[in-house]
Parts: sequence; C-alpha cells; structure tokens
Amino acid sequence: MSEPLPQQTVIRHAEPSDERRLAALNRRTWSALHAVQPPPAEDVPFFDSGHQPPHYLVAVVAGRLAGYIRLVPPTPLASNAHVRQIQGLAVDSWARGRGLARALIEAACEEARRQGAIRVTLRVLGHNAPARRLYEAAGFVVEGVLPGEFLLAGAYVDDVLMGRGLRE
Repeated sequence: MSEPLPQQTVIRHAEPSDERRLAALNRRTWSALHAVQPPPAEDVPFFDSGHQPPHYLVAVVAGRLAGYIRLVPPTPLASNAHVRQIQGLAVDSWARGRGLARALIEAACEEARRQGAIRVTLRVLGHNAPARRLYEAAGFVVEGVLPGEFLLAGAYVDDVLMGRGLRE
C-alpha cells in the first residue's frame, strides 16, 4: 500500500528554469528496465527542439522536484490530432510509494482532455512489470505487442502498446 500523496504536492507544467533539475532527475532514474538508449550524459541538455517545457508536467513536493511525465502528440498528422502519447515518466527514488506516478498519469490525462484529445497511448517494454501494472491500474489496456522489437543487453524485448480512452 502506498503512502498518501503529500499535501504539499503540486503538479504543474515544466518551466525552462526546471531544466537542470530535470536533467539530474533523468540521470538518477535511468534504468535498463525502461530505457532503450544508453544513460544520458552529464552535459546533455534536458530540453531540445523536440523536448520543450510545455511537453512536461512536473511533480513538486515541498518545493523539491520529485518527478515528471512527458505528454505529446504521437505524430504531426492532423488525422492523429485527437491522440496524445506519454513518452516518459520518472519519479525520484525518495518520492516513490506516495502515488506521484499515478497522480502524474492522471494529470497528463486531464491535460490531454484540455488539449482536445479523446485518448492517450504509451509504449512500455514488455519486461517492465512494475510500469505495466501502474498503467493498467490507471485504466490503460494492452492494444498491441511488437514482439522482440528491441535488442537490449543481448536479449530481445517486446514493445507493449497501451491506450486509454478519455471519453466519459
């Protein structure tokens, strides 16, 4: 059972001034369980042309950045504009077990609704059982599997496609 979400928790859009803290969080939370790329280097900026502050919601607990979620359109196509995709979720180790990941997912779904989306999708590695359980608990269902999509540390790993409708 997780602890209740701390009362002093705020979920807000990222700001350019969050970059250094987000980059450090990204390095601390990197894991072979969810990553398909090598760990981020110390000198690599967090924000770039495809990863801008408006794409991120951050969780701040008592003034301390605790986690983030990235929400973006999955493609630039007008025919796909009704969908948003979660493309990253991280919660710092000191803040885990408090419901922050679930709160970030719910905030992302609310933001997607605000943007006019009717569904949210994501991709998760097949061997990442904790993330899959989290997403399932948040109402996401498996919509497809790309078997052996990634070769990670000498093993083929499935890419699991999940989605959640936003219409009530």
